[in-house]
Amino acid sequence: MIKTRLRALGFASIFAVVAVQSASAQTTTLKVHHFLPATSNAHTNLIKPWCDKINKDSNGRLQCQIYPAMQLGGTPAQLFDQARDGAVDIVWTVLSYQAGRFTKSEVFELPFLIRSAEEGSRALWAYMEKNSKDELRGVHPIFMHVHDGAVLHSTSKSVATLEDLKGLKIRAANRVNAVMLTALGATPVQMPLPQVPESMTKGVVDGAMVPWEGVPAVKFQEIAKFSLETPADAGKFSNSIFAFVMNENKYKSLPADLQKVIDENGGIEMSGQAGRRAFDDVVEPFRKQAIENGDKVTSLSQDELKRWQAASEKVYDAWFAEIAKKGGDGKRLLQDARELLEKNRR
Repeated sequence: MIKTRLRALGFASIFAVVAVQSASAQTTTLKVHHFLPATSNAHTNLIKPWCDKINKDSNGRLQCQIYPAMQLGGTPAQLFDQARDGAVDIVWTVLSYQAGRFTKSEVFELPFLIRSAEEGSRALWAYMEKNSKDELRGVHPIFMHVHDGAVLHSTSKSVATLEDLKGLKIRAANRVNAVMLTALGATPVQMPLPQVPESMTKGVVDGAMVPWEGVPAVKFQEIAKFSLETPADAGKFSNSIFAFVMNENKYKSLPADLQKVIDENGGIEMSGQAGRRAFDDVVEPFRKQAIENGDKVTSLSQDELKRWQAASEKVYDAWFAEIAKKGGDGKRLLQDARELLEKNRR
């Protein structure tokens, strides 16, 4: 009888081990949703490579099903909540498409602040961990980044001075960008990137603030005739804050070793890589492509840059005031951002 019981216990232990091993070997498919087409640079050089990497690092136990171009429905502004609410597992989104919700993080969208996507992305991650993690409740941040910096593209008129800009209807990527354009004398029209080409073609806007990285994604090089940059040693006109985030409960449901795979492919290093590989590294080829299509690319003069910077001080003041309304110290947050940018400048 005792031998029979021991034998039964032995079989039960074996079955338990097999069950655990089977569970740990199960494949988890993550639904990844974003707003750009599958042909976009962000899809092919950032999101898909990340998915391929976690698949390799997990020995095939983590897989992605990527849904580009809002294929699962909704609008770009709803992506963050889709991840938070569990409608999808992971999203890549521009946080500031939801105006006023990620106010502390918006410091990285202030004008003439960021010189490169890599420095800005590393600084943004470090800043988030110190100052604005509370803005990301309900999701597990994987990495965050900025783009290569906005360029002012126009169709019918070249812009070189504040006087040239006055009265023009210019697409703004986010509300901080809109405040800046107003301060500079333009009329901002806020809209997501996919809406820009049709709006330019139909004359809804005269120009648009779009980084070089975003130009091929919407075939913008076929529309824009003039492009204005800041001088090479200056911060860009403006930027946008991007986040690659996972539903928090989905992350917690993963085995510890798969959580580790996610985390090892995120954080400050992945944020920096996202900025460099998907944005900084494509500026020159995408600019060259635009020039070959007849785009006239120019830069602000140093004297004119000073005028634009002076006019943009109102943008900083408006952001300080909004942070103060929420009980924060905007000047301290800006100082943190500047110190982190300097620390991560390469």
